[in-house]
Amino acid sequence: MTIITSKANSVVKNAKKLHQKKYRKSAYLIEGWHLFEEAVQAGVTIEKIFALESYRDQLVAFPQTIWVSEEILLDLADTQTPQGIVAVIQKEEIGLPDFRQGKFLFLEDVQDPGNVGTMIRTADAAGFTGVIVSDKSADIYSLKTLRSMQGSHFHLPIYRLPLATFVEEAKKSNLPILATTLSRESKDYRELFSLENFVLVMGNEGQGISSVMAESADQLVHIGMKGRAESLNVAVAAGILMFYFS
Repeated sequence: MTIITSKANSVVKNAKKLHQKKYRKSAYLIEGWHLFEEAVQAGVTIEKIFALESYRDQLVAFPQTIWVSEEILLDLADTQTPQGIVAVIQKEEIGLPDFRQGKFLFLEDVQDPGNVGTMIRTADAAGFTGVIVSDKSADIYSLKTLRSMQGSHFHLPIYRLPLATFVEEAKKSNLPILATTLSRESKDYRELFSLENFVLVMGNEGQGISSVMAESADQLVHIGMKGRAESLNVAVAAGILMFYFS
């Protein structure tokens, strides 16, 4: 059995490039056994598996496994304590969402990978139909976002669309847009009845939703707060709203 120990190995170098967004055109990295098992259950194409030799028995059914040293695995991983496995996953082609019915979440320019991943995971837990992220939101295929999603991107479709395209498609399908912002026109979410079909919009951590989104929304909503905090973390707010409307 050959165990790769050199960072100069071409296969290792090409996999390491997937840490950078510009190289994630057709594939991306996942790290850890939980995400690997989710990928297997989802039936996605696993191009390569990098693992420690001590996990040989668990990976006997995967001929695409490449055995590496602990140093190489640490180099490929994003955490300081990798779980013994990193895999290269082929991206799936996803077209435009079908907005004719369903409950969707749209993330407008949400920058933090942890927030993006947490909201996608919550949308999965709340039974949403799909998630759309704007072209200026954090990349869902970064290792930080993937860790926060915990495999939820295998359970529901995630689309990346520019704001203008999203608004055009939602309006074309007559899908009500609920956008979160605090203004004179917004309503406390508890004043609204549950809807069968809608898209819930969460805005940027610092700036909130854009003026274009505010003008395009069918209803502006906010979460009334009893305490003195100025605002809620966007992922916490999204969780409250998604479970209320689900």
